[in-house]
Amino acid sequence: MRELARRAKVSHNAPYRHFPDRDSLLAALAAEGFARLGKAQQEAKGQGGLKSMGEAYVRFALDHPHRFRLMFGGAVRIAAHPALREIATRVFEGLSGALSGELAQAAGARDASIAAWAMVHGLANLMLDDKISAAAMRGRDKAAFARDVLATLRFAARPDQPPPRPS
Repeated sequence: MRELARRAKVSHNAPYRHFPDRDSLLAALAAEGFARLGKAQQEAKGQGGLKSMGEAYVRFALDHPHRFRLMFGGAVRIAAHPALREIATRVFEGLSGALSGELAQAAGARDASIAAWAMVHGLANLMLDDKISAAAMRGRDKAAFARDVLATLRFAARPDQPPPRPS
C-alpha cells in the first residue's frame, strides 16, 4: 500500500481513507476491470455476436494485462467480496446469455458457455504469456490472429454442425 501511495503521489495513509486494506483495494480494481470487460463484450455483441464478444475478451486481456491477471489470477478471492462477485457473475451471465440465445436453449447451453469462456480465456493467456510462436501467427498481428482463431470455432455455437475439416 505504501508503494501504491508513493506512485499516486499521496501520503502513505491516503489509500486507507477509502479502503480498509490491500485486499479491498485489489477487489475494487478487479471489480472495475470486470465492469470494463462486461461493457466491451456488450458493445461487441451488438456489432457481431459471439465471435465479436470473444475477440473483445482477448483484446481486453491484451490491452490490460495487469488488470486481467488481477481479475483472474487468484490474488483476490472473488467469494470474499460481494460487489466483486456480483459484477464477475454478471459478466459471465452476459456471455452465457448470448450463447444460450445462439443455442436456442439446447441441452448443454450452460456447459457450452463455460467451454466458450475457457477457450477465449485460454487463448488470451497463451497470447499474454507469449506461448504462441511467431511461426504460428504467420505474420498476423495479435488482433488478426485472435480473430482468425475464433473464426475457426463457429461450430461450437451450433452443435448440430460438424467441425470444419482441417486444411
